[in-house]
Amino acid sequence: RVGPGEDYKIAWIFTRSALPVEVIQEFDTWRRIRDSDGTVGWVFQSLLSGKRTAVVATWGGNDPRPLHSSAASDSSITAYLQPGVMGQLDRCHQGWCKISSTQYSGWIPQDQLWGTYQGEDVN
Repeated sequence: RVGPGEDYKIAWIFTRSALPVEVIQEFDTWRRIRDSDGTVGWVFQSLLSGKRTAVVATWGGNDPRPLHSSAASDSSITAYLQPGVMGQLDRCHQGWCKISSTQYSGWIPQDQLWGTYQGEDVN
């Protein structure tokens, strides 16, 4: 919605669940959110989940990003993820994040993800 209430016009509708969003403002039971494209709007708080997800960065080109077996650049590569691929954010520590889905699990540099702040520890 364009504002915090049902009287405001619907700006867009997410058609995919669990997309990562950043809460940038709160008003009563409404949350103003920003998505990975930078689009901003208001949603009712019950439509949000505390489950963390992240999207592989779309900045820096369209080349696939390596997913590592451990939090080290010299560890073996378990998969390559296309920019825009989403996964569950399992944890982040010292600049690396473990992400997973039903098809993959591994570590990627934190600066290659949207859905976590740089330097943020996620447990």
